[in-house]
Amino acid sequence: MATFEELSMPVRLFLKAYPWRHIHPTPWAQASQPLNQSRIAVVSSAGFIRKGQDPFDDHVKGGDPSFRWIEQKTPTENLMETHRSQSFDHSGIQADPNLALPLRRLETLAEEGTIGSVNHRHASCMGSLTAPGKFTREAAPAIADGLIQDGVNRVLLVPV
Repeated sequence: MATFEELSMPVRLFLKAYPWRHIHPTPWAQASQPLNQSRIAVVSSAGFIRKGQDPFDDHVKGGDPSFRWIEQKTPTENLMETHRSQSFDHSGIQADPNLALPLRRLETLAEEGTIGSVNHRHASCMGSLTAPGKFTREAAPAIADGLIQDGVNRVLLVPV
């Protein structure tokens, strides 16, 4: 992660002027069962899509608030990182998508018994949304509803 001083001047000015939202109290839910009995899903804001899925729309003012389901069985080589931000080096997550969408790592944790199971699908959305209202009103509840229907009881959030 870059330090503030490593960012370009336009990005620094944007970050200083951005009206950051503060949510009080912080949403929180106590875990209902041990990790080794939990079904885990990932929600990543790395903007991953599967080859063949519609890309995120770079022309949406404030950022594309949609999301994509990524199946657990998706081969790593079929994932495409499409994050819109130019404020970080994309080479790491392009070389190893598990850094921002750790599908293979979750399989290993399930095989070791550290977690109970891995959900059959995960959610990918676009990070760097400067107008997140539609995302929080529509996409986030749709993701949560889908994961609840799948029986997921813990989610690994991977912000990018």
